[in-house]
Amino acid sequence: MRPVTYAPTGLFVALEGGEGAGKSTQAALLRDALVAEGRTVLLTREPGATAVGAEIRRIVLDPATGELHPRTEALLYAADKAEHVDQVVRPALARGEVVVTDRYVDSSLAYQGGGRDALEGLEPMLRWATGDLRPHLTVVLDLEPGAGLSRFAERDRIEAEPPAFHARVRQAFVELAERDPEHYLVLDARDDVDTIAKLILERVREL
Repeated sequence: MRPVTYAPTGLFVALEGGEGAGKSTQAALLRDALVAEGRTVLLTREPGATAVGAEIRRIVLDPATGELHPRTEALLYAADKAEHVDQVVRPALARGEVVVTDRYVDSSLAYQGGGRDALEGLEPMLRWATGDLRPHLTVVLDLEPGAGLSRFAERDRIEAEPPAFHARVRQAFVELAERDPEHYLVLDARDDVDTIAKLILERVREL
């Protein structure tokens, strides 16, 4: 088994969870709070943080793309991650910055692995694509799928999947956190936005 890799410099934080859980909001609040404390912070996202990633994002989220084979979808997301880590994440960590990403490897494990039921070979492939770079902390914002999806007037290709798909995704996130509690923080996304932000900042400060 290959050793788990954590960047020796900088701090890598990933926000994960289902649709409408508030990941983007909390990622921005964390960035702002850390900048106010004098930290250099890079806020990024998956998919779509690079030029290549933007094209991949268009393909995987556009309803016009239609149905993709689960392996095809997984490989597209993995390609986005490979480019993201190489071009954005690792350089920032090498500079000693805090990197806050809205989604990372766990999203593929939950959506393609859990939601699509395509776990076979998925995790090794994703770890290879990212050079097995792990976040120092992954924050999972847990929310019942119906509550999160109700926040969207229009849905992209993934959001439009049936409730059973999103239920499997939610369960996958919970199981991933249970496997490695030292590197996860699971929070109820129904809580007050400021309360959640405070809990995340407190945990990040410990690191």
